[in-house]
Amino acid sequence: MRAVIVPVTPFQQNCSVVWCPQTQQGAVIDPGGDLDRILAVVRKEDVTLSKILLTHAHIDHAGATAALARSAGVPVVGPHRGDKFWIDGLAEQGRMFGLGNAESFEPDQWLDDGDRVGLGQGEFEVRHCPGHTPGHVTFYSAPDRLAFVGDVLFAGSIGRTDFPGGDHDTLIRSIRDRLFTLGDDVRFVPGHGPMSTFGDERRGNPFVSDAAVRAAAR
Repeated sequence: MRAVIVPVTPFQQNCSVVWCPQTQQGAVIDPGGDLDRILAVVRKEDVTLSKILLTHAHIDHAGATAALARSAGVPVVGPHRGDKFWIDGLAEQGRMFGLGNAESFEPDQWLDDGDRVGLGQGEFEVRHCPGHTPGHVTFYSAPDRLAFVGDVLFAGSIGRTDFPGGDHDTLIRSIRDRLFTLGDDVRFVPGHGPMSTFGDERRGNPFVSDAAVRAAAR
């Protein structure tokens, strides 16, 4: 799988254009905004868009989804149904954060833990990772040892849990049980900031490292 990260919106959210190099079939993960920048990458890499993938439905990740789906004529896949209330409120989110005319939409496919999403000759394994939002999912390419984790985990930090539907303990379990178990060598693209590996975070992240979890259990 090939990927180009495109930071979008004033929140510098890591939208990703991903594609199968054998077929050039591709997807946009989390089109939060700045569609001109996203589509410029699609054209430069000669990608044929076949779907939109969503980790969750906060405005900086999903704000331009309806517009892209309509203009490109592609289906929206994800997130988990637990984020329906966030999708329904996208217009209000847009007004609150000054991010333009965001629209609600109905995904063509809701995702569940263990689902697989094909892309050309490749596929992503879906892991439901609630905590930041109830319906947050992540996308994992096993052959590439690469995961797209949205706002679940960052280099040196974790996602916020003070939004409606967030829960700190649930987020920690999602990271430890559904991400770290994929292996220390797995690289991940977070929703914001630089890439890292699950091993680096398991060793040094002050919120979810082995040492932090042991200290919290005392």
